[in-house]
Amino acid sequence: MSSTPQATAAPAATAAPATVRAPATVAPGSAAAASGSGRERLPIELCKGINGLDKIVLREVRGSSAEVYLYGGHVTSWKNDHGEELLFLSSKAIFKPPKAIRGGIPICFPQFSNHGSLEQHGFARNRIWSIDNDPPPFPTSTSAKAFVDLILKPTEEDLKIWPHSFEFRLRISLSPAGDLMLTSRIRNTNADGKPFTFTFAYHTYFSVSDISEVRVEGLETLDYLDNLQNKERFTEQGDAITFEAEVDKIYLGTPTKIAILDHEKKRTFVLRKDGLPDAVVWNPWEKKAKAMADFGDEEYKHMLCVEAAAVEKPITLKPGEEWRGRQELSAVPSSYCSGQLDPRRVLLGS
Repeated sequence: MSSTPQATAAPAATAAPATVRAPATVAPGSAAAASGSGRERLPIELCKGINGLDKIVLREVRGSSAEVYLYGGHVTSWKNDHGEELLFLSSKAIFKPPKAIRGGIPICFPQFSNHGSLEQHGFARNRIWSIDNDPPPFPTSTSAKAFVDLILKPTEEDLKIWPHSFEFRLRISLSPAGDLMLTSRIRNTNADGKPFTFTFAYHTYFSVSDISEVRVEGLETLDYLDNLQNKERFTEQGDAITFEAEVDKIYLGTPTKIAILDHEKKRTFVLRKDGLPDAVVWNPWEKKAKAMADFGDEEYKHMLCVEAAAVEKPITLKPGEEWRGRQELSAVPSSYCSGQLDPRRVLLGS
C-alpha cells in the first residue's frame, strides 16, 4: 500500500446490500450451513445487531471473530481465539443514527478533527455503507477467508456539505491467526475535473486493563501536534508514552509499526500501517469522560486510542486517482524484562 495517489480506469462497482460474497454468499440472518451430520459455522454472517442495525460477523476456524456494522462501516468487536474482547466499546454507546458509535474502529473521512462546515471527524462514520459484491482486486498478503468488502458513495445531502464525488471501498478481513486488517481505497470520481483534498484516520479504541499500566513504544523522539495546546508542535522526550492525564496528540512521520503494551494483561497490541504517516494518541481522562453522554465516567481507565492517520499533510486526488491506506492489528503475549517489555522483540520482530 502507498499513500501516493494512483490513477486507474476501473469501472465503478455496483453496491448491493442484499447478500455477502466474501468469499461465500450468505443470506441475511444465515448463521450456519449444513455440513454432514453437524452444522458448520460459516466465516461470514449477515445478521441484525443492536436496534436492528445490519451487522456482519467474521469468524476464523481457530475461534477469533470480528463484528462490523454497515452503519459507519464500523468494526465494533474483535475477539481472540479465547473469546477475549480486544477493542473497547463504551457501555453507553448509542447505536442510533446519526450518532456515531462510541468505540471500536470509527472511520474518520473526509476529515479528521473539526474544520469548516463538516461535522467532527467527517461523515463516513455515520452513514450506511453497502456491501460491495463486485469489488476490484484488493492487493493482499493475507490468506484470510473471513473478509467483507464495503462501499460508500456520497448522497445528495453529502454533496451539499462536501461537493465531491467519490467511491470509498473498505475491506475488513480476519486472518487465520486472528489479526484484523482494514484496507481503504478512496477514488475521486468527480465529473467536473476538480481534485479534492481530505484527511483520514482509523480511530481505533483498544481495550486495556488499566490506562496507568499501559505504555506505547515506537513514537519516541518524534514530533507531535498537541491538540490540548492549540496544535503547538513539540518533540516527544520519553523513552515510551505513559498516561497520567488527558492526552490528545498527533505524532508525525511515524514508523510503520507501533506497540501498545498492557503490563497487567501481559498483552501487546502491534499496529502495522501503510499509507498513513501519522498516529493519533488519545485518552479523554476523567473530566472529559464525565462530559460525554455516550461514555462512562470511569471507562477512560480501560481504553486507549492509537490511530493510524493522515492528518498533517492532507491527501489530494485528481479525478480518476485513488489513495490506499491499510491498518493491521495483532495481539501477542508480552515478554517482560525488568518489568517492561523488550521493545526490540516487539518492534523489530515479525
